[in-house]
Amino acid sequence: MKVSILLLAYRNESTIAEALAGALAQTVPCEIIVSDDASGDAGYERALAVAQSYAGPHRLMVRRNDYNQGLCTHLNTVAKIASGDIIVFMAGDDVSYPHRVERELAAFAANPDAYIIGSTVDDVDSENRNIIKPATRGLNGRSDQKRLLHFGKLVTLLGASMALRRELFDRFPPLVGRVEDNMLMLRATLLGIGFGLPEPLLRYRQHDNNLNAWVYSRDGDRETAFRRRYERTIAMYREIADDHEKCIAALPNLAPEKKRNAELLVAMYRIEADSREAVLNLPRRAWIAPIWRGLKHPGLRRKSLERALKFFLPRRVFGVTTK
Repeated sequence: MKVSILLLAYRNESTIAEALAGALAQTVPCEIIVSDDASGDAGYERALAVAQSYAGPHRLMVRRNDYNQGLCTHLNTVAKIASGDIIVFMAGDDVSYPHRVERELAAFAANPDAYIIGSTVDDVDSENRNIIKPATRGLNGRSDQKRLLHFGKLVTLLGASMALRRELFDRFPPLVGRVEDNMLMLRATLLGIGFGLPEPLLRYRQHDNNLNAWVYSRDGDRETAFRRRYERTIAMYREIADDHEKCIAALPNLAPEKKRNAELLVAMYRIEADSREAVLNLPRRAWIAPIWRGLKHPGLRRKSLERALKFFLPRRVFGVTTK
């Protein structure tokens, strides 16, 4: 299978050299597309300097967008350029281990029904000097629709660790939103499964501009952090639900059970978004409807029961004091 690495960068001038070195160190020849999202820093020039002197086994291309597109639209743009059957995501602030692509290809061969392969990662500090937490952020083994419904935690393989079959772009509408990993994971379960490897295949850099840190930021006072985190996850969950509805519509011959499970997954994300919005902004009587929907949903019963208990607690206990 031909592999295309999409190494996407945004304001990564201080880390792009390490990220690109990790891509070029892969033991399997790949098409490597380094794409800068109109960062306005020196990252593009630094990657271009490497490409101009590179003479190894990989096919290396460096490009940049004319304007900032954001992660999902940037992925759409570069996926259209890529020619590989397998698309591997790399970020301009992470460093993949040399055996990463080789391991992912072996996992695809061993799991022909897998449309996404991911792995655990080694969390490292902002300077990539120390491992903060080894072999973390994984979702090991086979994950289908039923497993995701059973978890009820809106879990996914980590986008930074993903390798996927290009059908997840070609057979579905363009990605729309800020965060890609849940969307692509759900797409994989429409066509087959996702599979997580327990071994870490990259060093996942932790810093203030990390997208995961942005979504779940706890900066500022307790209430500000709580409100910001809820507002961002509410928007993200609704974007994921919107995407999956479009993907279901793109497969008119989807098997009835697959379609029903997909609709339950859409409902799971919408209920969670509505529940968080109620807790954040609405009077307590407005909590009842989303909590009740959650209690009836097979993937959200436990979480909704826990939320129902909050109904009887002062909002300040869990971070809201203004409503």
